[in-house]
Amino acid sequence: MSEAAGTITAPLDVIAIGRSSVDLYGQQIGSRLEDVASFAKSVGGCPANIAIGTARLGLRSALLSRVGDEQMGRFVREQLVREGVSVEGLGTDPERLTALVLLSVEAEGVSPMIFYRSDCADMALSEEDVDEAFVASARAVVVTGTHFSRPGPAAAQRKAMRIMKANGGKVVFDIDYRPNLWGLAGHAEGFGRYVRSDRVSSEMRTVLPDCDLIVGTEEEVLIASGETDLPAALKAIRALSQATIVLKRGAMGCIVYDGPISDDLEDGIVGDGFPIEVYNVLGAGDAFMSGFLRGWLGGESLGTAATWANACGAFAVSRLLCSPEYPTFEELRFFLDNGSPHHALRKDEAVNHVHWATTRRGRIPLLMAFACDHRVQFEALARKAGTDVSRINAFKILAVKAAAQVAAGREGYGMLVDERYGREAVFEFARHSFSWLGRPVELPGSRPLRFEFSQDIGSQLVEWPVGHCIKCLCFYHPDDPPELKAEQREKLRALFEAARRVGRELLIEIIAGKHGRLDATTVPRALEELYAMGIRPDWWKLEPQASAAAWADIEATIRRHDPWCRGVVLLGLEAPQDELEAAFAATAQASVVKGFAVGRTIFSHAAEEWFAGRMSDEAAVTDMAARFGKLTEAWLGGRRGRAA
Repeated sequence: MSEAAGTITAPLDVIAIGRSSVDLYGQQIGSRLEDVASFAKSVGGCPANIAIGTARLGLRSALLSRVGDEQMGRFVREQLVREGVSVEGLGTDPERLTALVLLSVEAEGVSPMIFYRSDCADMALSEEDVDEAFVASARAVVVTGTHFSRPGPAAAQRKAMRIMKANGGKVVFDIDYRPNLWGLAGHAEGFGRYVRSDRVSSEMRTVLPDCDLIVGTEEEVLIASGETDLPAALKAIRALSQATIVLKRGAMGCIVYDGPISDDLEDGIVGDGFPIEVYNVLGAGDAFMSGFLRGWLGGESLGTAATWANACGAFAVSRLLCSPEYPTFEELRFFLDNGSPHHALRKDEAVNHVHWATTRRGRIPLLMAFACDHRVQFEALARKAGTDVSRINAFKILAVKAAAQVAAGREGYGMLVDERYGREAVFEFARHSFSWLGRPVELPGSRPLRFEFSQDIGSQLVEWPVGHCIKCLCFYHPDDPPELKAEQREKLRALFEAARRVGRELLIEIIAGKHGRLDATTVPRALEELYAMGIRPDWWKLEPQASAAAWADIEATIRRHDPWCRGVVLLGLEAPQDELEAAFAATAQASVVKGFAVGRTIFSHAAEEWFAGRMSDEAAVTDMAARFGKLTEAWLGGRRGRAA
């Protein structure tokens, strides 16, 4: 029983089988589900959560389940892919809907939930869905209690168990007991954890002999054994199985039994515990399982696996959602190495920043953006031509088409587009394949910084698509008067907090040279002051620097304060092509500089001619595409030279 989890070299570490659903979490904490006004959406279901949790911790995971052929099913599939989970075993059911769950946090430890699972897609899982080669490609399979509640999915799980045992892998059983999913409680009793049932116990006892790891709460151990007291339950399971047994005890952590069961329940392996605020208990067990599997399949001791499991469970109970809140391995190590001074772990800014930075969407190692978010400059061009500013909207659509022509669906291309004159351009942007879109929130020219439309910035951001990046220009110089600097820093801090709360990335553009001397120390000093306020944007947009040494100082400042920062993009300030190419060259040794976001150099000529009626739509697109394409070639050429 104490042998390692397996030394098989396989493409996958673990396949989780069973429920895959969409969780809709009530966002009003302390509210009855009847009174919830808005919901946050995430992937849910015990196996789907485990697949995501283990992937975040560095295991090669997969989900064997079904989703519907509709928007929620596609959301589940796409999110799993974003998380690095294999979806080879995730079927699409053309006849059934993806399961939904509505949940709320009514009080500490009280979370009403309603399962919408009548004839749902994942419960139609059958033996035909279980491909032998796919299961054999993994080191372990996780079967879950709910999918033994009906003959079809039960047969599918038993087939997967047989294949895994035949190929020398490990079978993990998450008891995952939800009485109302066995028809033992009403629809309103989704949060109920225990109803005694001989039928359920009889079914689960047949699973136990073929398991290598069995994990459950006290109530789940009782139902799996059919006993009514815990010592007898553990001994009954041991009589049927030589598996390692993990008893989850909520805030008390867990006990691991790897041999005979004594009369003393404490006579087992106990991992380190983490006393933290209990904010939401839902999904904590799946986070726990993810942490345990990371240790168990990684060849760690059972004590270490238990510690990692307890820590992952602590993350989950301290945050609102399920899978989105689970830690990455980098985050877990940061927490274990540094601890937290906060009883409410969700309020620890350092830990939360590692979580954000290691779970945000995708890598963007290159960003070449056509900046078309100017407002004042376009108004001036329109007035100069004697035309109405309403025509700016149409021109910005042409700018998007020009950028799309250059990007041609390739990675590394993006745009900056505003709300005031670019709303239709944003819709046009969505019709093409780009890597990134930034949208400005600053009131043009404001100093001290003010937001456009409303100073209640959070209420604006919640309406944005999740993939849109906030961009904010601030005219900030480290030698500005202290009162001005303090006001601007507070404004940027408020924006940073709002961005994190609504889950949108943030780019801060700093222009220092317009209001003071720009030397090699100016921008590093400005960044130091903003980092001191706890402002850690995903991106910086900065002015060209005169030397490679200046860029080295900027890079050192960013790496020192935020090694997870996505990087820097250069701004253009209407510089001519040759000056921009020289500015590009100065960044050649600065790996933190990922690209550029340039506008007027690209669009000024076409805009002036188009507004004046001297250039057609097609010619404007061609002109801007040529200029943008030339800049991208200059950037890529410089990087190819560096690589050579």
